[in-house]
Amino acid sequence: MPAEPSDLPDLLPTPPITSLADYVGRGGGRAIAIAREIGPGATIQEVTLSGLRGRGGGGYPTGRKWASIRGAGPDDGAGDRYVVANGAEGEPGTFKDRAIMRADPYQVVEGLAIAALAVGASAAYLAVKASFRPEIEALERALVDMADAGIVGDVPITLVAGPEEYLFGEETGLLQVIEGDAPLPRLYPPYIQGLFARTPESGWSAGPRTGTPPTSFDAANPTLVNNVETLATVTQLLRRGAEWHRALGTRQSAGAAVCTVIGDVVRPGVATVELGTPLGEVIDRVGGGVTPGRSVKAVLSGVSNPVLAGDRLDAPVSHEGISAAGGGLGSCGFVVYDDTTDAVELAQVLSRFLYVESCGQCPACKLGTGEITVQLTSLLEGRAHIDAIEVIGGRLRSVTDGNRCYLPIEEQNLISSLLRTFPDDFARAVEGRPTRRRGLVVPKLVDLEDGVVTYDERQARKQPDWTYS
Repeated sequence: MPAEPSDLPDLLPTPPITSLADYVGRGGGRAIAIAREIGPGATIQEVTLSGLRGRGGGGYPTGRKWASIRGAGPDDGAGDRYVVANGAEGEPGTFKDRAIMRADPYQVVEGLAIAALAVGASAAYLAVKASFRPEIEALERALVDMADAGIVGDVPITLVAGPEEYLFGEETGLLQVIEGDAPLPRLYPPYIQGLFARTPESGWSAGPRTGTPPTSFDAANPTLVNNVETLATVTQLLRRGAEWHRALGTRQSAGAAVCTVIGDVVRPGVATVELGTPLGEVIDRVGGGVTPGRSVKAVLSGVSNPVLAGDRLDAPVSHEGISAAGGGLGSCGFVVYDDTTDAVELAQVLSRFLYVESCGQCPACKLGTGEITVQLTSLLEGRAHIDAIEVIGGRLRSVTDGNRCYLPIEEQNLISSLLRTFPDDFARAVEGRPTRRRGLVVPKLVDLEDGVVTYDERQARKQPDWTYS
């Protein structure tokens, strides 16, 4: 039986919480008080028992992640520990993090403080895009209010405003930005090469290289990176107990998630949904359903996962449910395309996005996404060579060679799935028949309020070197 709305985590309070007094009046501050009372070990145990998985897209068990950072010590060559809240939110079709930060920034700050306490961090960072002005103003207010009231404790929290690049949201690219560099992903994950680590170094911004792989990981500074929704949920589960959170959702995907639904729907929106709810029901409940007279052709969960065809709407919105249907849950940002959409145009738009957002550190990725985009553009414009599909297939097989981040895997998963799921659209293009072009744009959201979506118009002018034409 679905949970009642009152049983779900209150991540999107209405009206928004704009003062510390209001936050405390609704139970704010209790979670960190509990964490201090029971201690770091018991706090991590409670998070583990709750079954909470990361809400940023990867879905890694949160308690296990915290325990790995807490357990790193001098014997492991570790230095200081750090905690980072990832609020960069660059995944197309997703607006849930910004909705959370606007509705209640205090819960994000409290969750970050709890994580810092649990893993023994010496400092914490909260990273968002500089263009997120409403969110920055809300977070600045919450940071000052909670620090003045002594709620967040002694661990300093720094708000970092970063660039527009998609890779700013990738966890190692995020660390690069906090350190003052461009968001160029590293070879090593944050639990190995954390913030301000001396070794190992890699990437364009690295210091002098010896030409040999690193063998010393001294002062690696293990760093915990969690999505802002994950941290906000921690405040709820510590207040209400691990059993409450575990009772929601499914066995493998406990709890609820904040879902975004945009595209060819009646009223784009953001809402909290119990995990395990059928995808079609989520589209109806959050987005008002597909446009009257049309049917769902495809659903994207960002650009990180394979496409789902319209006949998969009964798939449960959970990690295991969406995976069994052939897709991926991602960050629960669902973009709905109706039956007027041509898969060739959709593939070209999405491939170009990944091409221009690739950083260029891995030639197979940059050249591969570039060539795939070129071939898809030729198909779309009716001037493709007969072997265009073969060229695309070859590039899809090699695009992940030597990759240091997930972006080329996204290209491989997404474009391959469009080819498999909608072969007739690609056959029509190969045969030179007209493509039903809609003028699709990358669903990169600037704002989503009262059912009105604003897309980033500059994205279409972005070039592969991250400049704009």
